[in-house]
Amino acid sequence: MQYQPALPGVRKRSWALGLVSALVAALAVSAPGLRGGVASASSHREAPLIAADPQHDNTDLYAFVSPDKPDTVTFVANWIPFEEPNGGPNFYPFAAGSHYDINIDNSGTGMADITYRWTFSNQDNRGSDTFLYDNGPVNSLSDPHLLFKQTYTLQEIQGGRTTTLVSNGIAAPSDVGPASMPDYASLRSQAVSTFEDGRARTLAGQAADPFFLDLRVFDLLYGANLKETGHNTLAGFNVNTIVLQVPTSDVVLNGDRGKNPVIGVWSATSKRTLKLTPGKATPTGDFVQVSRLGSPLVNEVIVPAALKDAFNALPPSQDHTVAALVDRVKNPEVPKLVQSIYGIPAPAAPRNDLAEIFLTGICKTCGPIAADLNSQKMNQDVDAASFVPAEELRLNTSIAPAANPNRLGVLGGDAAGYPNGRRLNDDVVDIEVQALEGAGVGQLVIALAGGDGVDVPANPIASSFPYVALPNTGSVNEAASAAAAQGSGGQPPALGPTLGGLGSALAGLEHLLSPSPAPASHPAPAAHAAIPSPAPVPSSPAAAHSSPGLLGGLLNLLGL
Repeated sequence: MQYQPALPGVRKRSWALGLVSALVAALAVSAPGLRGGVASASSHREAPLIAADPQHDNTDLYAFVSPDKPDTVTFVANWIPFEEPNGGPNFYPFAAGSHYDINIDNSGTGMADITYRWTFSNQDNRGSDTFLYDNGPVNSLSDPHLLFKQTYTLQEIQGGRTTTLVSNGIAAPSDVGPASMPDYASLRSQAVSTFEDGRARTLAGQAADPFFLDLRVFDLLYGANLKETGHNTLAGFNVNTIVLQVPTSDVVLNGDRGKNPVIGVWSATSKRTLKLTPGKATPTGDFVQVSRLGSPLVNEVIVPAALKDAFNALPPSQDHTVAALVDRVKNPEVPKLVQSIYGIPAPAAPRNDLAEIFLTGICKTCGPIAADLNSQKMNQDVDAASFVPAEELRLNTSIAPAANPNRLGVLGGDAAGYPNGRRLNDDVVDIEVQALEGAGVGQLVIALAGGDGVDVPANPIASSFPYVALPNTGSVNEAASAAAAQGSGGQPPALGPTLGGLGSALAGLEHLLSPSPAPASHPAPAAHAAIPSPAPVPSSPAAAHSSPGLLGGLLNLLGL
């Protein structure tokens, strides 16, 4: 099946012309003393109740067209934040008996058309003989030295029917360390389960946390001192991960990617009430949803504290009925904090651009962002009357993986990245800072382009399934110093791209203003590639507009 571009040439060029006009005007923006940016955390301990229940705390969700198998979609959902690698002797099992779900909404109703559900069971052979997780080197998942392990059942729930896809799958154990597990990569490979005649696969186990950011932001946005950015707070920590890869036709509406390419995704965890007696916890009653995650950072920095626990229990289909939630999306707190501390004016409310990004998906009939990107309204078989705004991570599966992914996704001119789905290398902190400051409608804040100074995951992401890195085994306090040196490659944060490839445009600005012609085309910068220092800002907007080669050169750099 041929991929259909989300932004056809004429439409994309028209959209970019407006963005370039905003870009040229934005070149005059300045904020004295700002060289880095502000950040916010993903969904690690984001709400009061779930912060006390790490086994059910869904930290991050990713959804992307598989780069090595573009006829499939890969979902990665992580749980249990801040796993210290040496956290024995019990380490980090999934919660036995709870439901770990990945939900797909391909019809735009905010309800799950498909749910993939993992349910775990414990096999604990330690008894009264030992406290050890293993009592010797573990060379296979069936090794008798492995005294504690988990199995799982994977079910697909669709149209009122439940189908078991994997029975007695074995989760990869927590990585105890090289003495106990000398070849953990082999153990993880053994834990991959395939189904649908090998066309689909899943893995449950431990991985290095792929999310990256500087969490120092919660000290009142660095206490007005951005010199302290650039430390990846999550470096060295692990998470529990579930990775699922299925044919695209399994998840799009009516199995037709050509007509119905867009899906909405969210993950959730549900548990039963526990009856506590001395030395025992017995599940009882119905399952209750206690954690939910679609787009990153929404519950973390948009939803206020009083609504966070309720949001975690809410199905997306009900989001539009909660006026306080919708109002907070359209009038978020972060831009006001930035204004009060750094003097950068907050965009005026209501923020319909954010409602489009987070609640409806981006389409020409959805809001002020004049582009068809990733709303289920674009699916030809969707009943428009049944569509509701709902907070989900939306992915247009017809957009092919980028040959050279840009960490800033759509803001960097790479339509295969966030907010079109989310890849493991997408820098959602830097992207959402600009989005909250108005980048979706062309209000670009150059002073914040450096973001939090952390541009890459602490551990490299693999190019094939399961993509996530192997778990860390050293103590976090040992890994932190090495990660701090990494930051954004040990260099000051580069002025990254924003909408339509702003960083590339700024990097080439000096060339564009020179008499020599601009190149006919310029590919998007490779992920994490160094971007040359930007040229000096023109002394006035008029000077910028006076160069006949500037607009054309910018469009060339944007690949338009």
